[in-house]
Amino acid sequence: MSVRTVAVVDVKAFARLAGVEAAIRGTTLSVFPLVMYRTWGSAAVVSQIYFVIGLVSLMTALTVPALSHRMPRQRIFSMAIWLYIVSCIFGIVGGKWSTLAVLCAVMAAATSFVCFNAYVLDYIDKTEFSKLESLRLFYSAWGWVLGPVLGVWLLSVWPGAPFVLVGCIAVLMLRMKGQMRLGNGKTVVTQQPRAAHPVANVRRFFAQPRLVTGWLIPAIRSCGWWFYFVYVGIFAVENGLGDKVGGVASSVANMFLLLAPLMLQWLRRHSVRTAVRTGCLFSGLCFVLASVVSPLPWATVLVLAAGTCGLVLLDVCAGLPFMMSVKPSERTEMSSVYSSFRDASGIISPALAWLVLQFFPMAAVFAAAGLGLLAAWMIAARLHPQLGVPGHLRVRDAK
Repeated sequence: MSVRTVAVVDVKAFARLAGVEAAIRGTTLSVFPLVMYRTWGSAAVVSQIYFVIGLVSLMTALTVPALSHRMPRQRIFSMAIWLYIVSCIFGIVGGKWSTLAVLCAVMAAATSFVCFNAYVLDYIDKTEFSKLESLRLFYSAWGWVLGPVLGVWLLSVWPGAPFVLVGCIAVLMLRMKGQMRLGNGKTVVTQQPRAAHPVANVRRFFAQPRLVTGWLIPAIRSCGWWFYFVYVGIFAVENGLGDKVGGVASSVANMFLLLAPLMLQWLRRHSVRTAVRTGCLFSGLCFVLASVVSPLPWATVLVLAAGTCGLVLLDVCAGLPFMMSVKPSERTEMSSVYSSFRDASGIISPALAWLVLQFFPMAAVFAAAGLGLLAAWMIAARLHPQLGVPGHLRVRDAK
């Protein structure tokens, strides 16, 4: 049993930590697809590699609970940040080593996400979840907006430059995490040891319909982002728009994150279900439309960028069904399964893209993403209509 430490945390502290990690991921967001495409020379091959990396990332996320029974959570979190640094080293070396850079970065993100969510569930009150999500997105916006453009520009100066910057940011994140003194979380100390076999955790998770719905919606949203970030840049290059369009398009899309506080206010006046369905419907229709107007490359990019406004709304609210439904006694285990939505999207998206590209042109992958988001719009109908509505404002059934 580990010794508890006094955590120095609040909603803003977690939001700032998430913002620093966003700068890490945002800077390499458009760099990795370009580097991979330059190395392997084929969008289909890149999709296959991302598929394998997604499988490894999924297994990484699912084994975190088992690892947490043998190693303090704070050490696991630190290991995730060090994986970002190792990724930078591979990125600086370049060439086919860049594939290992992507792998390490994805594994780092998967592990960090599990630990971060578990800490949030331990230290932040349920009534503060929506505030944390909007504030997290607001702090993260700067990394997501400036990072892609900066990363692509640094790549044009020297291929290793973006990775040097990311390595420095990762060191800053490691320092901030230490200053927060998160320890190993409340659940490590208070709950009784339980079997942490990944398969058992998955079974418990998918035996709870509310958690399943809360997983499917973020998974499909993550697929939408995956298609956008990976294929907009490749689409632009193949259609003669240049290799900087992908970075600019990513930054423009992430500028919508600055609207997260306004989206939160709108969410509070409605419900989680209304917000989720609105985001899915709007982004789904835009992605399908982008495929229709694909003979006009600039129009395709603009419509896709507009559609990401709906994805940002989903960033604000899509995680709330899980956060509001998970049992306190299963936070670490269920957080690891829940976090697998990112890895699942990293498996499903490239596999679907590879399949689509065997028969259709590049623009068809956007239609596939749009249809998936429209499917999420239908799935979201299962959410309780008053989920997220404050208790004193809920309408009670007269039954």
